Amino acid sequence: MSLPIYTVDAFTDRPFAGNPAAVCLPDRERDASWMQTLAGEMNLSETAFLRQQGDAWSLRWFTPKAEVALCGHATLASAHVLWETGRLTPEAPALFDTLSGRLTARRAGDWIELDFPERRERPHADLPELFAALGVKPVYFGKNAYDYFVEVATADEVRSLAPDFVALGKLPVRGVIVTAAGDPDSGHDFVSRFFAPGVGVPEDPVTGSAHCCLAPYWGEKLGKGEMVGYQASPRGGTVRVRRQGERVILAGRAVTMVAGELAAAATGT
Repeated sequence: MSLPIYTVDAFTDRPFAGNPAAVCLPDRERDASWMQTLAGEMNLSETAFLRQQGDAWSLRWFTPKAEVALCGHATLASAHVLWETGRLTPEAPALFDTLSGRLTARRAGDWIELDFPERRERPHADLPELFAALGVKPVYFGKNAYDYFVEVATADEVRSLAPDFVALGKLPVRGVIVTAAGDPDSGHDFVSRFFAPGVGVPEDPVTGSAHCCLAPYWGEKLGKGEMVGYQASPRGGTVRVRRQGERVILAGRAVTMVAGELAAAATGT
């Protein structure tokens, strides 16, 4: 028995950019250890596992080291695969049941829109060890359910970060969001980077779940309901965001890079 598996570059419209995710469609219920082992083998920031359940799909996300509760780019990649392979018709929404509840993806022309929950940050007491690991003096420091959140003074400061990943990996959070307002005339309302060495992802190229925090933060700061964010990792990627009550609509594009099957030896456990 072989199992379909894909890799998809998410939050980009061109190959070798955005954030690559693996998407696997197991033939039956698999235990977490099997999924974690496969995610380690794929060695991408996330591997998504999809199983159809009625009119929806069970969706779980694993980094090379851990299962996570919310992941934007691998959800976008999963929806892209379902439409590209004909498992869903173009007009049908992709419904996902996850650790973060029901998530919905819809096509909007060449873009895919994800309906995600907000994950707001709140102010947090200063952590000098974190600021030293990043090499920054923050304008603002906060924390949400998953991550520390650091605003710095300029987009150039975000782009030039060279963190101490060993120190960041010791923090008691999933990761660290670092952000600043976009440069004038750049077309981006804000820029960001995301570091999560503690879960096996030193730098995530484009992080949809981080934008569930970035959208309400910058929306209130800039007085906007719709914005464009740019994640300034070496690969880079663009995320359109729209606030909708206590939800965030994330929009991006995706490109299939690899379509294949797991060999029989990999499917038996």
